[in-house]
Amino acid sequence: MKLKDYVVVTGMPGVQKIVATRNNGMLVEDLDTGKVRLASVRKHQFSPLDSMSMYVTGEEDSVPLKDVFQSMLDKLNETPPIDPDSSTADLRKYFTAVLPNHDPDRVHGSDIKKAIRWFKFMNDRGLLTGGDDSEEE
Repeated sequence: MKLKDYVVVTGMPGVQKIVATRNNGMLVEDLDTGKVRLASVRKHQFSPLDSMSMYVTGEEDSVPLKDVFQSMLDKLNETPPIDPDSSTADLRKYFTAVLPNHDPDRVHGSDIKKAIRWFKFMNDRGLLTGGDDSEEE
């Protein structure tokens, strides 16, 4: 799963692919239309998917988002993702099924909604089936 080329940009729907970086922003590609545009650092904030993680309980403090997505992908048939607009209780129940050790005190309903939305967005476009990032380095 290669998340290093993908970023969430404020003011732009879904997940964007990084085409190039500039001093004044980032060139990003809309995955639906293929259009490339400049996202200025003055107007937008960037959240690279490969730098995100979810809080968990136990020895580790957090789990990378790619591991969360892999768990969601592994359990896709028996536990399909629910609608991100579901109730917080339903979101929590689904997330407990795919990431049982998530920290319910630090992982909020909005975090679960975002993870489900991004997972659905990328899975619908076939972007989550690739190999691991470490294989190409």
